[in-house]
Amino acid sequence: MKRREFLRYASVASAGLALPGARRSIAKAEERGSWRTFDVTTRVEILRPSGTTRIWVPAALVQRTPFQNTLSNTFVAEGGSARLVENLSEGLGIVAAEFPEGAKPVLTVTSRVTTRDVAVDTLAPRKTAPEDAGDIRQYLRPTKLVPTDGNVKAKSDEIVKNANTDVAKAHAIYEWVVDNTFRNPKTRGCGTGDIRFMLESGDLGGKCADLNALYVGLARAAGLPARDVYGIRTVKSDLGYKSLGASSEKVTKSQHCRAEVYLTEYGWVPVDPADVRKVVLEEPPGNLSLNDELVKKARTRLFGSWEMNWMAFNFANDVVLPGSKGAPVSFFMYPQAETAEGRLDCLDADAFKYEISSKEVVSAS
Repeated sequence: MKRREFLRYASVASAGLALPGARRSIAKAEERGSWRTFDVTTRVEILRPSGTTRIWVPAALVQRTPFQNTLSNTFVAEGGSARLVENLSEGLGIVAAEFPEGAKPVLTVTSRVTTRDVAVDTLAPRKTAPEDAGDIRQYLRPTKLVPTDGNVKAKSDEIVKNANTDVAKAHAIYEWVVDNTFRNPKTRGCGTGDIRFMLESGDLGGKCADLNALYVGLARAAGLPARDVYGIRTVKSDLGYKSLGASSEKVTKSQHCRAEVYLTEYGWVPVDPADVRKVVLEEPPGNLSLNDELVKKARTRLFGSWEMNWMAFNFANDVVLPGSKGAPVSFFMYPQAETAEGRLDCLDADAFKYEISSKEVVSAS
């Protein structure tokens, strides 16, 4: 059975799972710096339960990558049951908990990961281990909110018309997104990622799930495998950017979506045009010009590299929540919950309370 077809259900009630072999690091040329270890803990409480209550929390990425090894995903659902459901082809882990009527629905999930800064020099082609062709093709497919036809294809063709290589196409799309989008502070959460609407309306504002989804859709329409990588910032930036890191150990509102594009001679290349626009808007004193030195440095760096003060959850879109009676979620970056009255709004603190904390684990040696 191929990995993309493999959906594994790991049980059991109020238990945890350590990923086999996860402590083996990956030595690759694009990695920079040393590995750091983080514990990221999510505690979810449903304040107004009704009937059977279900909670779903994203686990840390269940694939090993050059930038992250997940050591364990552990969870506790007192008074209920919980299991870890995995789709390995999309790096997706879902901690799914169920609480009977009368129970207090509280789920706590802790992920321990090691992360390492990653950089790919797209000016120096190199041989990479080939990826499974099926695994790569899945990142060319359209999704509900990220189509690859119509106005998305037309805009992609316009952007890459003078690009003669895959690297040039990937870079041209990156530059177009940086030049033509903007971060909208009024956007709820991280946005929706509805790129057809963005292009049809001409409203190219939003947050990371919008701007990086736009990159992914345009890249796929140009024939370049690309994917969103959903995650959360874990600690402050060491690169001098106040806007690109968590300000404290409480990271409840620090979710951040990144992107990757697959280039044959390089493998998966990290990109993040949304964070360039975040620097423009939020880096003190705010509303910087694209010609500002801090912006130019971020723009150069964020095509080909990521600072790993961030933990990845998954690459998944149109996610079916196990046991849910509701519709799939476009992406799984926030905790989700459902009662007998239906799906709760994960951004509504009056009905859905959760807190996420991150702590760096420092070796005693």
